[in-house]
Parts: sequence; structure tokens; C-alpha cells
Amino acid sequence: MITLVSVALGIVVAVPLTLLARRYRTTESLILGASTAIYTIPSLAMFSLLLPYLGLSTTTVVVGLALYSLTILVRNMLAGLAGVPGEVKEAARGMGYGNGRLLVNVEVPLALPTIIAGIRVATVSTVALTTVGAIVGFGGLGNLLYESIRTRFKAEILTASVICVLLAVTLDLVLLGVQRLFTPWARGRTS
Repeated sequence: MITLVSVALGIVVAVPLTLLARRYRTTESLILGASTAIYTIPSLAMFSLLLPYLGLSTTTVVVGLALYSLTILVRNMLAGLAGVPGEVKEAARGMGYGNGRLLVNVEVPLALPTIIAGIRVATVSTVALTTVGAIVGFGGLGNLLYESIRTRFKAEILTASVICVLLAVTLDLVLLGVQRLFTPWARGRTS
């Protein structure tokens, strides 16, 4: 649940940042630089920075993980939109499409494989990062890992690790299915 909420929040923040970076090219390097700088902050430091503002709660973990997902999401959204062929956009404009209609009806559908690929990467990396939330007591399977490391119970460490991997693979496969469902024209390409 922490992973899903974190990635969803990341998407909600990444969409306007992507549109802003795309609309005003001068802000693109600033937005990408800031999101990359956030991604380089060690997770323990990130949670420590958020604690005074959000308190000791799941919200601290969710916000931290959403911030980490921004660099992946914004980069993939920008790459997907930049990959739409110019002649396709030109043809849509020739048919009377304005900026908004062009974005929603032409560019986003064509960029969807790249956008969903970014969501897949962000989701899988967030599953792994969620375990670090155990430091503040809200780390999902990380709580099990943290406790088993403290007690040196290796079976619990292995079990929690395997469950994390299975969860990441399962979510990736679900998102791959969503991608295939919404982009039937791209099925012949490698994902």
C-alpha cells in the first residue's frame, strides 16, 4: 500500500512538473536537476529532514518515496513526449488540434509506452526503498527485516527479502499488462 500511494503521489506531482518543463524549456534543466538532487539524498537523511514537518507517520515515508520517484517519472514523461514524431504533431495541427487536444489525444497516447516504463521503474525501486521506512517504524516489510536483523533471525530476513522481490515482480507484471492493454499498437516492440 505504501508503494502504491507513493508512486501515485509521485505521478500527481510529476505530471504538472513535466508540463511546466515542457512548456518553458528554461525550467526543464532546473526541474530535472532538482529532482535528481532529491534522488541523491540518502534515505535516512530524507526521512530525518521530513520528520519535523510530517511527524513520525506513514506520511513521512510516502512523501519521501514520492520525492524519490520524481526523477524517474519526470524524465520518462519528458522523453515520451519528446519522442512523438514531429510529422504526427504537424498533421494533428493541420486537422485543427489545439495545444490541449494535441497533448491529450495525440502526444500522451503515443508517449504512453515510455511513460508507463517510467512508472514501472519507479514502482519497482519504490518497493525496495519502502523497506527503509522501518527506520521511522513504517516500512512495511522493512519492519520485518529490521526486527530480524536485530534478532539475527536469518529465515525472516530471507523471507522478507523474497517477498519484496515477488512484490516488485508482481507489480511490474501488472503494470506491463496495463501498458499492453492501453497501447495495443506497441505490442510488437520490446518493453
